[in-house]
Amino acid sequence: MLSLLGILGPLNIDMYLPSFPEITYDLHTSATLVQTSLTACLIGLAIGQLIIGPISDAQGRRKPLFIATLLFALASLLCAFAPNIIVLIGARFLQGLTASAGVVLSRAIVRDVFSGKELTKFFSLLMVINAVAPMIAPMAGGAILAFEFTTWKTIFLFLSFIGIVIVIIVAIHLKETLPPENRIPSSIGATVMTMGDLLKERSFIGYALIVGFVHGGSFAYVSGTPFIYQDIYGVSPQLFSVLFGINGLAIITGSFVIGRFGEIISEKTLLQIAVSIALTVTSVLLIMTIIRGPLAAIVSLIFIYMITMGMVVTSTFTLGMEKQGHRAGSASAILGMLPLLLGSIFSPLASISEGSAIPMGAILFSTSLIGFITFFLLVKKST
Repeated sequence: MLSLLGILGPLNIDMYLPSFPEITYDLHTSATLVQTSLTACLIGLAIGQLIIGPISDAQGRRKPLFIATLLFALASLLCAFAPNIIVLIGARFLQGLTASAGVVLSRAIVRDVFSGKELTKFFSLLMVINAVAPMIAPMAGGAILAFEFTTWKTIFLFLSFIGIVIVIIVAIHLKETLPPENRIPSSIGATVMTMGDLLKERSFIGYALIVGFVHGGSFAYVSGTPFIYQDIYGVSPQLFSVLFGINGLAIITGSFVIGRFGEIISEKTLLQIAVSIALTVTSVLLIMTIIRGPLAAIVSLIFIYMITMGMVVTSTFTLGMEKQGHRAGSASAILGMLPLLLGSIFSPLASISEGSAIPMGAILFSTSLIGFITFFLLVKKST
């Protein structure tokens, strides 16, 4: 059930990607505006976590999750019947806003139920499933479009159906995991105070900045490689899908490393290893983009980078959530919001210089460098 909640965000982001050309034609709009609908979804996912996380700390997990997922189903219907691109962009923002409940509350519920090594194992499992979702979502969207009687609208109808299924599952099976005695006051002032207390914790803000920049920086890879692989290196769309998909395996590998070796080596040490390798790999990658190195080198370096990204995301969420207890919703919101917010900034910058891979390489190197420095300034010496 928690896995289904966790993949709602990735499905919402990636499932309609194959339908971009059809949406552009059907709504008589530009490719840029269709891409803006994706940015609107990312911003909604980021803002929604900041809203729903603190609400769940005050009201419990079950009720906000039920309401938000029901609204997600309605927002998906609005997308399906959007008469023009402006309405679609607005509806996509609402989709992201409401889908964020599944993302942020699945992590908060895990923290309510588990602790210690069990928390690490379960977070690792969620990360593996969340890594598979972006691999499957575009293929699922493409499969839906393969039928003669389906259109891009069918994808959003399918997402609405998934939302209804989750609402039913939550209503029947999900028990409240945050008892009333562990909740915090519900007010804007209390929410701001809780967020402020979290941001005063040296180690927590360190974990948040590391995952924010390293994971957020990876969106430059997501938006940059379709053009780099196909336009610069002449890769076919089919081969691009394969090259893109194998990086999901890299994320799974990184998450597995944390889950498997977290009992033997401290997670903080594994995080240090991850940010160090990420910095080394992205520095070489930047050089490769400058000299326009071979495609095999670019693909191999990105694969290693994505392994470290899987390690970073899993370990920062585990370490950052471990001591939060009753404010796990707020902590989960901050940890989940930063990558999306920063990703929405880095994503368009990856294509700032047409016909060049250097912007992507520079972003991945810069964000890895910030993550590396943050670890030693805020995390390594904290207790």
